[in-house]
Amino acid sequence: MSSPIIAITTWRKLDAQNYPSFHLAEAYIQALSQAGASPLLIPLGLTEDNLENLLYYFDGFIFSGGGDISAGVYDFANYSELQEVDPGRDQLELYLFHRVKEQNKPFLGVCRGMQLINIALGGTLYADIATSCPGALKHDYLEQYPRDFKAHEIRVTPNSLLDSTLEKPSLEVNSIHHQGVDKLAPDLVASAHSNDGLVEAVELPNYPFGLGVQWHPECLLEMPEMKKLFGSFVSAAAGDYS
Repeated sequence: MSSPIIAITTWRKLDAQNYPSFHLAEAYIQALSQAGASPLLIPLGLTEDNLENLLYYFDGFIFSGGGDISAGVYDFANYSELQEVDPGRDQLELYLFHRVKEQNKPFLGVCRGMQLINIALGGTLYADIATSCPGALKHDYLEQYPRDFKAHEIRVTPNSLLDSTLEKPSLEVNSIHHQGVDKLAPDLVASAHSNDGLVEAVELPNYPFGLGVQWHPECLLEMPEMKKLFGSFVSAAAGDYS
């Protein structure tokens, strides 16, 4: 198999003097490298012309995790519940998603990335699960927990892309988010749920490889299923997916 180039979005962080820099968890790089891909980091602040030039060079795309999507993109009921928004990142990723989809390039959304895919295709989000979904499980296992902490079980939808990829009907995953899918976008199907009914994975049917997961598989590479997930994505980007 050739070594496909996988582009990954980054996130902006300000230091104590409000000086910005771009960041990405190293785990994404390790996950892709182990799966046989060559990662390419996409900084924020690029023009559409810059992005069009880059689109030619990559074979697949990861929409990475991070802060919340801004109220300017989706009309959340309670703006005060949003955390670490970056409208510039939203604009860049939404543009890239639609261009990636137009070109039928494989994509994988992780946590925020899954939520962005849902919004881009016309879905909605819960601004905050804990306050919007009475009776929901705890999903926000954040800084006080290790990123590989397995928080709850997910149930995989039979005969889905995720099902054929993981080859396991249920498994324990980490959970590092406070938002979640409310209304699923019309073009998407849910391919996994947590035991409280919240969507844990979405996919785009009849597409080379279009998948979003609410957990962070890059932090769970000790699990064979997560290695299969990245392996299948990279194979699709290399043109080997059927």
